[in-house]
Amino acid sequence: MKVSDYILQRLREWGVEHVFGYPGDGINGLLAAWGRAGNRPRFVQARHEEMAAFQAVGYAKFSGRVGVCAATSGPGAIHLLNGLYDAKLDHVPVVAIVGQTNRSAMGGSYQQEVDLLSLFKDVAADFCEMATVPEQLPNLVDRAVRTAYARRTVTAVIVPGDVQDLEWSPPTHAFKMVPSSLGVAQAAPVPADGDLERAAQVLNAGEKVAVLVGQGARGAREEVELAAEVLGAGVAKALLGKDVLPDDLPFVTGSIGLLGTRPSYEMMRDCDTLLVVGSSFPYTQFLPELDQARAVQIDIDPFMVGLRYPFEVNLVGDARATLERLLPLLQRKTDRSWRKAIEAGTARWWEVMQRRAAVEARPVNPEHVVHALDALLPDDAIVTADSGSAANWYARHLRLRGRMRGSLSGTLATMGPGVPYAIGAKFAHPDRPAIALVGDGAMQMNGMAEMITAAKYHREWADPRLVVAVLNNQDLNQVTWEMRAMEGAPRFEESQHIPDFPYADVAAAFGLGGIRVEGPQGVESAWRQALSADRPFVVDFRTDPAVPPIPPHADWDQIQAAASAVLRGDSDRAGMLRQGVMAKVQEFLPGGGGRRTGPDAPGDEGR
Repeated sequence: MKVSDYILQRLREWGVEHVFGYPGDGINGLLAAWGRAGNRPRFVQARHEEMAAFQAVGYAKFSGRVGVCAATSGPGAIHLLNGLYDAKLDHVPVVAIVGQTNRSAMGGSYQQEVDLLSLFKDVAADFCEMATVPEQLPNLVDRAVRTAYARRTVTAVIVPGDVQDLEWSPPTHAFKMVPSSLGVAQAAPVPADGDLERAAQVLNAGEKVAVLVGQGARGAREEVELAAEVLGAGVAKALLGKDVLPDDLPFVTGSIGLLGTRPSYEMMRDCDTLLVVGSSFPYTQFLPELDQARAVQIDIDPFMVGLRYPFEVNLVGDARATLERLLPLLQRKTDRSWRKAIEAGTARWWEVMQRRAAVEARPVNPEHVVHALDALLPDDAIVTADSGSAANWYARHLRLRGRMRGSLSGTLATMGPGVPYAIGAKFAHPDRPAIALVGDGAMQMNGMAEMITAAKYHREWADPRLVVAVLNNQDLNQVTWEMRAMEGAPRFEESQHIPDFPYADVAAAFGLGGIRVEGPQGVESAWRQALSADRPFVVDFRTDPAVPPIPPHADWDQIQAAASAVLRGDSDRAGMLRQGVMAKVQEFLPGGGGRRTGPDAPGDEGR
């Protein structure tokens, strides 16, 4: 048995079933071992190492298991980094197995020689080691997997090419040998009783309680619902926690933040008490004013408590176990007027979303595209969204219900993970449909190539449905709107325009399904066709780039008045109203406080 054989054996012993990667001579020894092992764990070939890392992230997000990716030395290892940082910032367990040049060539400025220990020092800060002798294993693999699980982070094991081909020799019962063992202890830490009592006192004293949940509350759905019911609270969700609670619960106000909902914004604006469970939502300006609310935080990671807001009580513990102990200490609110107001505001919001989706656009309103999907979502759907304007519509128009799952690149907010996330989800749950909402920029960046990966593997999935919806507006739309709001600048054609592309036709050339939708009348039928297909399917929606991602705090009446003024030809009134709207928008955008100017270039105001 060679070292490479043993590495794959140890991964199998850890229950690893898939490794997402791309070949190269830096991992030739491992590739040969895969052949000897009958391709166990399964090597899933992406089109690019970054996509392999994203697929590992998607797999980990939707399976709850560690994602593993592999790449060759030098350029292959470098390509992994963006996907690995996505995992690190979203607290997802991912292990990278990376090749390196032979030990004899190190320090010789050899081909593809990169200082990988330094390269991965930040992204895999909790554990990054290089194997130089066989006896370092199994310890390196064990600690990489265990640390990834325990700290919900990225780890890396670097294996030089010649070490991969050495004969496997286990560590012995000797000085400076480090034997190892399998397994991660399952623990649900809880805070001290005194801390729980102080937290209950704060929450019981509040009259207008707001709850914010993130992905750390995913295992505590029932407990969060019970706490919200007892406290008469509404519940807002950080984007990574969108699938924590069903959106059809009347007190769930939906997403929070610039991409969030009006009722979430109003609840935070008006509350006097805040409970945050399993979230490190970063945008303080969407939380209550700093002297407005008493606040309690629950998080399993002591490194993440006390951030974002001046919390009065920080509870370090598992969300479910902590809430189980906190609930008996909470007193039911007898005055339900706050809760009723939240529910009424949430109901109004969904009426607004219905109206916004019905607004005519040229040629198709992107909000109509996603709103139409909402009613058609299969009960067990897994939905991914790419960064950009697609994330706005995912956040606002999709109501995740029951078993539905959803995610996107939360903290890194990188372009490109929408399609590979969905592919990773299909390997985690081959019996469930996956749907990716992506902009045409992300689809051109890397999504189209990964449809080749979908074409390669879809026959192995029990449910072959993988639907990719491309919001094709020939514009890098999110940045275009940010330039208008933050810089007071018109659309810069050279950076923002991207070419049209026959996404559906190319998908068909790959042996997949595809259709292009040029008008609103074809939206629902296209969704139905894609969701009933017997193979992955690309829907090319020709959407209007002039539909703005209006922030939740915007004055809807003022926006209506501005639009009416434009239609009447009252340019002075339209410009004045527009400046007021954009000034309000700018207060909440990252980097706000810059230039605030009048209308964009001639012609743009009319759009």
